[in-house]
Amino acid sequence: MGVMSIGKQAVALSSGICGTPVKQSVVPVATKSGSVSFAVRAAGYDEELVKTAKTIATPGRGILAMDESNATCGLRLASIGLDNTEVNRQAYRQLLCTTPGLGEYISGAILFEETLYQSTSEGKLMVDCLKEQNIVPGIKVDKGLVPLAGSNNESWCQGLDGLASRTAAYYKQGARFDKWRTVISIPNGPSELAVTEAAWGLARYAAISQDNGLVPIVEPEILLDGSHSINRTLEVAEKVWSKVFFFLAENHVLFEGILLKPSMVTPGAECPERATPEQVAEYTLTLLKRRVPPAVPGIMFLSGGQSEVEATLNLNAMNQSPNPWHVSFSYARALQNSVLKTWKGQPENIEAAKKALLVRAKANSLAQLGKYSAEGEAEEAKKGMFVKGYTY
Repeated sequence: MGVMSIGKQAVALSSGICGTPVKQSVVPVATKSGSVSFAVRAAGYDEELVKTAKTIATPGRGILAMDESNATCGLRLASIGLDNTEVNRQAYRQLLCTTPGLGEYISGAILFEETLYQSTSEGKLMVDCLKEQNIVPGIKVDKGLVPLAGSNNESWCQGLDGLASRTAAYYKQGARFDKWRTVISIPNGPSELAVTEAAWGLARYAAISQDNGLVPIVEPEILLDGSHSINRTLEVAEKVWSKVFFFLAENHVLFEGILLKPSMVTPGAECPERATPEQVAEYTLTLLKRRVPPAVPGIMFLSGGQSEVEATLNLNAMNQSPNPWHVSFSYARALQNSVLKTWKGQPENIEAAKKALLVRAKANSLAQLGKYSAEGEAEEAKKGMFVKGYTY
């Protein structure tokens, strides 16, 4: 086996089928005795993973999270008086995927499984609509939250069983990144058990995803639920991210081929002391600098129930000076709320709804560049969207 050095990793060339060279990553691992051994994993996708992550983390662009489960999508549709049918879900997702000019501000779109295989009313795959605008298709792969036995009423995220075969199929269908969301509740502890379970699950998911060609978005969401201070949020976030990166390394995950989707460091939703965008930026960047290696290409923040304007202002504040990573957004409600209310399920409102999507996408694009101003924003966009115990 020949070995050539590339940066901090080595790449081994071994003979595969019929003597064809098979590229492998050779990852140094410290042993208890202090010596160093080498763990080898297949690395056929490494170059593509890095390229995909860099494409998503391009200046002025972020992610449109439209991966709500069919049940959650039904709640969104019900808010504008529509039934939860596949036809209505298709109509709404088609509206989002076919908005002209969206690719100027959006680099990736996270889809639910139904949407990955879904076509428009004209018979064109949603995936192809995205690709035409240089928007990378992604896919939600976790199977949701369930109670964590032995914890303080906390949750763990299921979905590792069968993940390898599912991610391989999603890659074949056109997806190039995926997302796994687990949650941490501050009012319920968080317990050491819950933090460890969340971090280990994220690391296993990330390793499996990379082995099948998908850039994993690592998302341990620290819920807004609670009356805790911003200092308490920072304390918990530091603990969570420390354990996440420890287990990512243990599972030989390629840091250059992942993206992060963290919560911003804010006070709990019920805390009487609110934080300014400048304070949120200071605390959040402190967390990132203490815990996230600069090898990670992009930090794509979730909005977590903040209002559309609040999420954009906070992102803008974080981009007032250079960062080691691309600091951007992966918003669902903070991009879609105005769109839904403009559309109302009426065909005559489709164009106006698409314009509303572009307004929010452009605002967050400017925030990624540190050039956003809230002047002229509609009052509706300033309304908070926090839902206690929110699930996807």
